[in-house]
Amino acid sequence: MRVLFAGTPAVAVPSLNALLDAGFDVVGVLTRPDAPLGRKRVLTPSPVAARADELGLTVIKADRIDDDAVAAISALAPDAAAIVAYGALIPERALSIPAHGWINLHFSLLPAWRGAAPVQHSVIAGDEITGASTFLLEKGLDTGPVFGQLTESIDPSLTSGELLERLSHSGAVLLAQTLAAIQAGRAVPVPQSGEISLAPKLTLEDGHLDWEQPALALRRRINGVTPEPGAWTTWDGARFKIGAAIPRPDVTDLAPGQVRLGSGSAAVALVGTGSSALELQRVQPAGKKMMSGADWARGLGQREDVVFE
Repeated sequence: MRVLFAGTPAVAVPSLNALLDAGFDVVGVLTRPDAPLGRKRVLTPSPVAARADELGLTVIKADRIDDDAVAAISALAPDAAAIVAYGALIPERALSIPAHGWINLHFSLLPAWRGAAPVQHSVIAGDEITGASTFLLEKGLDTGPVFGQLTESIDPSLTSGELLERLSHSGAVLLAQTLAAIQAGRAVPVPQSGEISLAPKLTLEDGHLDWEQPALALRRRINGVTPEPGAWTTWDGARFKIGAAIPRPDVTDLAPGQVRLGSGSAAVALVGTGSSALELQRVQPAGKKMMSGADWARGLGQREDVVFE
């Protein structure tokens, strides 16, 4: 079966590899155009484009499916298109090009968390179970019938980035299995059923921590917005990033946002919340690199005037 693969970020690369390992004829790759990265803003191919170049595959770079992209896709004559986090909508005129349609790998248990950031929202919401789904792409936002799903428990210590990395590999297997079932004529997509929830792309403000919230909710938010857009608060009028924190239910005498610092061998940074405290494990003060919370505490000594807002 001739397959067009559409994807952009690193989490899509395992799926491209899985389709090739399963013996599918990947006739081309659709990905977003090169983007400026780093301080020097050097134009850099997407991870999927870089992998496709290594494999010698035909690459179509488009930030939207216009007339030129439609013509390029049609010229490849795919029997099916597999899509994983491509990053742009597929218009109706392109949906009809492959005979078997576009099969989307989505990192949620649809219809839960339809949208661009399903894993992040699942972690923030405190879900205990997440997963991945393969479904037939249609005009609506992640509304198509489902071919298959897998489930995975959410370890409360994992960031959304770490969880997404795990799902990218298990989901790649599911995608290859789905395409194999379609090729064999055994795939029967089932309409979605259950409670619908939405997962829009996160903004910088989604990472702003409200210290009036309870410790567990704050930890989930920190994990959910890591690595992007990142969790942050303000201190001395500047943004202060927090990369990791754990609840300290034994510390209940700190006001929300109030910071207690230990020094020397007992160096620790505790911050009050709407319930018990959080222990800051990874922090990044303005203008500095990410460091351990203990190292930050040692650097400040016994200061008692630190308050997050």
